[in-house]
Amino acid sequence: MPDNPKADASVVVAAPTAEHRGSGLGLGEARPRFSWVVDTAPDGWLQQAYELEISPETGPSWTSGRTESGDSVLVAWPEDVPALASRERRTVRVRVWGQDGTRSPWSPALTVEAGLLSADEFTAAMITPAVPELTRPALLRTTFVLPAPAVRARLYVSAHGLYEAELNGARVGDEVLAPGWSSYHHRLRYATHDVTALVNEGPNALGAWLGEGWFSGRFGIHGGRTDHYGSHTGLLAQLEVDCADGSRVVVATGDGWRYAYGPITFAGLYEGERYDARAESTGWSRPEYDASRWQPVQQIPFDAGTLCAPPGPPVRRTESRAPEEVLTSPSGRRILDFGQNLAGRVRIRVQGEAGTTITLRHAEVLQDGELYTRPLRHAVSTDTYVLKGGGPEEWEPRFTVHGFRYVEVTGWPEDRSPLDVTAQVLHTDMRRTGWFSSSDALLNRLHDNIRWSMRGNFLDVPTDCPQRDERLGWTGDIQVFAPTASFLYDCAGMLTSWLADLAHDQYADGTVPFIVPAISVPEWTPAWAAAVWGDAAVLVPWTLFQRFGDRGVLRAQYASARAWVDLMDSQRGEDGVWRQGKQLGDWLDPASPPEDPWQARTDAHLVAQAYLAHSARILSLTAAELGESADERRYLDLADQARAAFLRTFRTPDGRMTSDTQTAYALALRFDLLPDAESRARAGERLADLVAKDGHRIATGFAGTPEVCDALGDTGHHETAYRLLLQHERPSWLYPVTQGATTVWERWDSMLPDGTVNPGEMTSFNHYALGAVADYLHRVVAGLAPAAPGYRRLRIAPRPGGGLTRAGARLLTPYGPAEVDWRVSGGTLSVRAKVPPNTTADVDLPGWSTTVGSGIHSFELPWPETPGGQDD
Repeated sequence: MPDNPKADASVVVAAPTAEHRGSGLGLGEARPRFSWVVDTAPDGWLQQAYELEISPETGPSWTSGRTESGDSVLVAWPEDVPALASRERRTVRVRVWGQDGTRSPWSPALTVEAGLLSADEFTAAMITPAVPELTRPALLRTTFVLPAPAVRARLYVSAHGLYEAELNGARVGDEVLAPGWSSYHHRLRYATHDVTALVNEGPNALGAWLGEGWFSGRFGIHGGRTDHYGSHTGLLAQLEVDCADGSRVVVATGDGWRYAYGPITFAGLYEGERYDARAESTGWSRPEYDASRWQPVQQIPFDAGTLCAPPGPPVRRTESRAPEEVLTSPSGRRILDFGQNLAGRVRIRVQGEAGTTITLRHAEVLQDGELYTRPLRHAVSTDTYVLKGGGPEEWEPRFTVHGFRYVEVTGWPEDRSPLDVTAQVLHTDMRRTGWFSSSDALLNRLHDNIRWSMRGNFLDVPTDCPQRDERLGWTGDIQVFAPTASFLYDCAGMLTSWLADLAHDQYADGTVPFIVPAISVPEWTPAWAAAVWGDAAVLVPWTLFQRFGDRGVLRAQYASARAWVDLMDSQRGEDGVWRQGKQLGDWLDPASPPEDPWQARTDAHLVAQAYLAHSARILSLTAAELGESADERRYLDLADQARAAFLRTFRTPDGRMTSDTQTAYALALRFDLLPDAESRARAGERLADLVAKDGHRIATGFAGTPEVCDALGDTGHHETAYRLLLQHERPSWLYPVTQGATTVWERWDSMLPDGTVNPGEMTSFNHYALGAVADYLHRVVAGLAPAAPGYRRLRIAPRPGGGLTRAGARLLTPYGPAEVDWRVSGGTLSVRAKVPPNTTADVDLPGWSTTVGSGIHSFELPWPETPGGQDD
């Protein structure tokens, strides 16, 4: 369709995006949703209408026609446009009309291509070595001939285990630890690769490395166990090539494939990898390679109905870091300090005699100048490389990952090769979306630490820690951290995938496993109903809806959320209180002894009842969004009943909580459990008193930590909140920063002031849960928050204090970049805000408010020049 000559160049639309994918290749939806950002528009611009144009590779285009709507986020596929078929490729453009009469030119095009949308499209079999050597990765290969040059070639590939594919000697794709970890018996994600440039007319070879990974390798608590999902790894690959002569060649895993064992002699997620370069088979994935000694594979049973396209990006190398310092320990060992605790592995470049063995041991911390591995528990975290000799050799492990800052190197041939070791940072390749800064350097470092902890633990699933023998998708951790995560990175696709696993692994009675994907681990399986953790079924989808505007995730998870709330309801006693089962409560309260994180100061059943009321209310709101009016009323009634029971049971006649703790008051205030404004004011006063009596040190665990600063601010005690936030003494958020932390710790005092590690068994130095406070930094300190789902309306409401002279946040919202920056100087508070096109903002400054449209806005108002800003 030709452009209308009256198109207004003052309105420019970026190319649309499909779903939450970074790429339009291999979509798993026949009718994907589209989003677009208006890059340029006049101030105050709001969309009046849009038109989507969807074009096949040949033939006429379809359009939605002018559609009267202001929507531009996850817009439905036009009803009159035929859905995508498997392998089908189309281009998509959009143009928009403004309420001011403007109309944009067509946007640049997005190319979308469906993957294989039904199980019967897969002809490949799952194959494995006929004589498996457990823990030793295998090489698998086949050859084929193309009768003519390739016009289009696609490789659809997955595995039970981990794979790296090669085609004619070249690596396919750049993802690592593929296909990742999912609830394999329900969902096995496959990748789609465009390999047109890698195939040739004539002979070709396709191969893959295959390791155990999460499927059959050792992992879990207390050293873990093997074979969580099965005892045999397997490769599934289907290469489809359309040739210039009109023919199609399909190369699929099956009986014609062969295998051998290569240079990786052992690979484990916890143990590390051992590689003997002398056993390399040079050119093994090229067609001319002699594989006559390789052995036939065997097929193993596999349900193709579990295959699904990934809704988010894969794990990739996202950064390479050189050591910041080379240390010599008191015992004479060489230790590399990379200056940052991270999740990944190292790459070495070395030259030396054949048979020389280099050993790399990883850890997060030093104690007494030596590598300190006790916090790793049973995770050996050691890689070894045996040189083949000759020219320079470069190596990086394939099928392991470590959490580390320090690497001890032994065996390096110093007489032949300078030390060349780099750390490769691994995590799900999410787009960064959020930034924060302030005038306080330690606070800025805390925010950096929180972001690094997210990077270290968003490795395909949201894990608790990346280093010890655990690394599991604990539901409670991500439940409290999801608001922070959703600001820092575009994690919608990854968490949508994880939530699908949660729903599949949820028990028939509604119990949510403590870890997802669910595996059997001592002490935690079978799971039981526990607040904070189980509430992830309700609260994480709601967070994704609020932050990314995705109503689809609410619908997809609705049955799961209902099942969880119904289970809590069924376990209430005659007094309406949920007391059944063992609750984890305010896990890791700083007063709990190192050996017993269960022992919090706040009654665990108080926490559970508060969460019951809160999740029931959020589920009522979810039902309203989905048009489920009967459920909306039902769950609102349940929330009111739970709230009444909470007040009867956990509030004393004088208005105090039966647990007179920071967490108890924070939950009562933040979950709206108190009956009136006077009660809220009294609770806020008591909370502020408790914080002061604790020396403005933190006294909360998993449940209270995300809420305590907000609860103080909501009741007018902003300066108390700032004193708590900016406290340096332990326990506090900034104590670890003063001790040199570069990530968030599991315990408030994982390392003691004398430099020794906390004696508790649970002592990780990379746990994001307590970093949930970053959401407060974004929304309150900087003052940038959503006022409507997906930031269609923003809330600009900074609350300066704590002696800060400036703070700000920037966010790539679904509608475009938003910013808030404020400064206090010369008795004036100056606020600058950027509001993206097609949105509005509610500006709420102390003592003054207004509403503005898109554009850049500046505000000034008098501000007392006191050390703490304005008093409470």
